[in-house]
Amino acid sequence: MAQGQARVPGLHVHEADPAADQAALERLGLWCLRRYSPLVALDPPDGLWLDATGVGHLFGDDRAMLEDLVLRLARSGIAARCAMAGTPGAAHGLARHGYQRITLADRQIHEALGVLPIEALRLPDEMVRSLRKLGFEQVGELCRTSRAALALRFGALLGERLDQMFGRLAEPLTPLAPPELVRVERAFVEPIGTAESLEHQLDLLVAALCTRLAARALGVRRLDLLCRRVDARTEAVRIGTGTPSQDPRHLLRLLALRLDGIDPGFGIERLALVATLVEPVRPQQTSSLVRDRQQEIVGLVDTLANRLGASRLYRTVPVESDLPERAVSRVAALAPPQAPTQAAGWPAILPRPARLLASPEPVDTLALLPDHPPSQFVWRGIRRQVVRADGPERVFGEWWRQDTERHSVRDYFQVEDQAGERFWLFRSGDGMDPASGPMRWYLHGLFA
Repeated sequence: MAQGQARVPGLHVHEADPAADQAALERLGLWCLRRYSPLVALDPPDGLWLDATGVGHLFGDDRAMLEDLVLRLARSGIAARCAMAGTPGAAHGLARHGYQRITLADRQIHEALGVLPIEALRLPDEMVRSLRKLGFEQVGELCRTSRAALALRFGALLGERLDQMFGRLAEPLTPLAPPELVRVERAFVEPIGTAESLEHQLDLLVAALCTRLAARALGVRRLDLLCRRVDARTEAVRIGTGTPSQDPRHLLRLLALRLDGIDPGFGIERLALVATLVEPVRPQQTSSLVRDRQQEIVGLVDTLANRLGASRLYRTVPVESDLPERAVSRVAALAPPQAPTQAAGWPAILPRPARLLASPEPVDTLALLPDHPPSQFVWRGIRRQVVRADGPERVFGEWWRQDTERHSVRDYFQVEDQAGERFWLFRSGDGMDPASGPMRWYLHGLFA
């Protein structure tokens, strides 16, 4: 301790508390269980396994999910490394000993695993030291060595770790399951594997789950189906709802959309439904004589969200801002309506494009300064001659957000080309003060 403080001035030293570290890891695992994966297992002392099968599309793709996870952990002060691979052993090795902060396994997965150090195999320290004395440095060197010779000298563990890493031997995980989660499960004397038997058992499970939820006045927002196979592998499916739901038919429809992704293998011996995210619901009077259009909309939105991904289904609401890209915000498709504000939204007397680009795209223009619209511009390789134009509309930067916008100015023009297409262009800068902008032209939107 004294040597460390001497080498690093200001070093803070605390007594180790393994019990507190374990509790913190479990809390982090529960957070990942509710947000990212239906199956989370601990990898002590500082790791987690997440079964992300069929989950990545909810965030856009697998890389987007990992980037979101790393970013959220970084905001909480946790530096994380993530890897996605076909086996827990491969993901463990790439995350802890790979060269990248975020690693996605590809076709060259065997080459990537072969260059990892032998510590990636999760072997005892004494065995690692013995292997290094014999000249083994990388996993690939062990793969090219006789298995019989390795087993004779180091026992069966070394071969098991190699088989687990490369998928030749299944490695069952012990999922994290907090007791407060609403959970129902069924075990079978004879494993099931047909679609009909799976749907029948799922019908019974959903009915039992909804009964428990109704007794606690709760509704499902995120539901996980865990299928334990006879080979100790767990197949997982996750669905989400836009509003809390206790409707068995609605939940069954959403689960049925994902059953094709379940591989029963040689049979499923246990099914479990876990409500990983629930919200309170109020009792409502229903009638079979009146068509409930609101529930039909909810069913449609949930179906699309589970097929396309929740991040791809949204609606926009106005935000109080003069800059067009900040004047709208995305919210969930079924989010409650917000109280309108007088200042929020587009100006009533000024036209706005039907389509706003995600970010303004630079264009090459020919225009007279300081207030004339462009006579022609080139966008995405196509030259367009301007025949009509209206403007300028001056928009100032929001100086209270950042200093770089203190003097920034944009002059917007609505222009029409020879083909009748209308565009929304702006010039960055007022043509007089260099601090107002670099005098570049951008295309920001398209009119219908």
